[in-house]
Amino acid sequence: MPIANRPGDVLADRYLLVDLLSESGGGRFWRAHDRILDRHVAVHVIPGHDKRAEDLMEAARRSATVADRHVLRVLDVDLREEVCYVVNEWGEGTSLDVLVGNEGPVGARRAAWITAEVADAIAAAHAVGVAHGRLVPENVLIDTAGSVRVIGLSVEAALLGLPAGRRTTDVTDLAGLLYFLLTATWPGVSRSAVPAAPHQGGRVLRPRQVKAGVPRQLDLLCDRVLNIDGGLTPTSGAELAEELREFVGDPTGLAVPAAAMVAQHRNLPPLPPMPIREPVAEPDPEPDPEPDPEPDPEPDPEPDPEPEPEPEPEVEPLSPPVAVEPTPTVVVPAVAPEAREPQPEPGPAADPAPAPPAGPRPIVDQPTQAGVPIFDDENDEVSWLTARAETPPPPPPFEPPPERPLFAPPPADGGPARRARPGAAQAGEYWPWETSGTGAGTGSGVLPAFADEPDPDDGVPGRSWLRLAAAVAASLLLLLAVVFAFDLGRGGSPLGLADDDPSPTDAGSSPTTSTPSAEPITGLTASDLDPQGDPPEENPDLAADAVDGAPGTAWVTSTYTQQLGPTGLKTGVGLLVDLGGQVDVSEVDLVLEGAPTDLSLYLTDDRPRDVKDLTPVEQVEGAGKRESITLEEPTNARYLVVWLTSLPSVPDGFQGGVAEVVVRGPA
Repeated sequence: MPIANRPGDVLADRYLLVDLLSESGGGRFWRAHDRILDRHVAVHVIPGHDKRAEDLMEAARRSATVADRHVLRVLDVDLREEVCYVVNEWGEGTSLDVLVGNEGPVGARRAAWITAEVADAIAAAHAVGVAHGRLVPENVLIDTAGSVRVIGLSVEAALLGLPAGRRTTDVTDLAGLLYFLLTATWPGVSRSAVPAAPHQGGRVLRPRQVKAGVPRQLDLLCDRVLNIDGGLTPTSGAELAEELREFVGDPTGLAVPAAAMVAQHRNLPPLPPMPIREPVAEPDPEPDPEPDPEPDPEPDPEPDPEPEPEPEPEVEPLSPPVAVEPTPTVVVPAVAPEAREPQPEPGPAADPAPAPPAGPRPIVDQPTQAGVPIFDDENDEVSWLTARAETPPPPPPFEPPPERPLFAPPPADGGPARRARPGAAQAGEYWPWETSGTGAGTGSGVLPAFADEPDPDDGVPGRSWLRLAAAVAASLLLLLAVVFAFDLGRGGSPLGLADDDPSPTDAGSSPTTSTPSAEPITGLTASDLDPQGDPPEENPDLAADAVDGAPGTAWVTSTYTQQLGPTGLKTGVGLLVDLGGQVDVSEVDLVLEGAPTDLSLYLTDDRPRDVKDLTPVEQVEGAGKRESITLEEPTNARYLVVWLTSLPSVPDGFQGGVAEVVVRGPA
């Protein structure tokens, strides 16, 4: 039996190879179709003489003893002549390396749930003495229903020529899966193609040091299992699953978003319909087309037009060429060009026949329509359009319009009415100013809108009294404006009162005073605030430079290779200013290092250790080097937090700072 090396080959007279999914180390991974059970399967194939063949078959036998819903089961294994193959259950979905590579780290609760599902499967395998051997993100699948499935239990390691897996390695890789889901980096023992986790001093950095916001319980779990000190044995798979489920709580609804992600990032080709048995049956119908030529005698109905010589006696009055062509009614237009040449000869002979011209279709002058057939359904006759022998005479020329004056002549008597020229109506001439009997007109060729005589007072200016009243009102307003401007120029009030005179409407009340200006608050002290740092400090020795009154000195942050924010190492870092006591704050002036900077201001009575429970009084996006922030209302507080949430860009990454803080309050 030749080795299966191309789609369409049949393995063991049962498995039809459909798609080659991967190929490495002399082995091939196929999607195949089980022709006996009519289902899709996954098939690993290596040459039969390969030294891994015996280990692969033994690993497949061990894997088949594990009965867990999360494990893709081994269905068949055999070594035949030149081929050793293992048949696994087919799982359609997306592996964790693709999901996290496209979506980034997942939420802590969902990461714990996925790892707990894998830990259940590994615990079931360990209970019967079977280890996975290579539990990496590529071998954990989220299927289209949102369920977690484990691929290559014991078989994956054998295919790569690795020794039989150890349980401790599986537990360490379980913690590595949790670490990977939280940070998108891989710290496990088994080799994976995803980016490696950062190390320091021979230890894997804790997840909280790589990605901000990781819950402390999961951070300690990963650190405890991955960084084993003193030869301690890591937690078992069952204990790890129990600890993760305690963190997750009720898992209802967690599979739904996982299925939604799979629908967007499916890395295995979808399952097409596989009518395997139909191709075998297709050759049987192939001989069927051979009888198809036998119905070719169907042209026998075509001779039916041969009995159609019956209309020939009816067409005898027409020319012989016309009597032969009318039989095909649909194909006639294609024959019409041939009929154009013999048609002029029967044309004159047919002129005496009254039938063609008597029809409702007139002969058309266009030469392109000559020779077009005309069918007479009532008499079952056919005639042809012909071009006219004589050119029709041209139409008579248009008569020039009578001369008309562009404007009406002025009235002879000087009055408003204009009269028509005597005798114009009798001569049929057109005079646009002519009216019916009155002699009045508009002078534009149309009748006036009113038939009554125009009022002789229409042009009198006195009738525009509204315009006159508007002009008088505008003059009065202008005069008042001049008076007010003159009085204000002397230092008086708009009503002519002196500045020190009480208002007539508020007799006895005190004069209005101007709003007092904000005064700076002295005695400020500053310290750094970095709750997400490890250790939690951010250049504390420079904090006093932000309140020393010298803009040339400043407190600056560390240089970050990644921007602050929800997806960064930290959500923010800031400066804590002690106001020296409970004071009212109305304005904060800042001199910043670099731009642009996003920041938030917090005011609180108690010394804060973090800002997650505080409410900002002001937020500024894209702040420049100098910002003056005025609060809507003065706020009484003891501490001010200047919290930077986005830093300016510098050559080595991102860095910001505060050179000076000035806090002002009402005088």
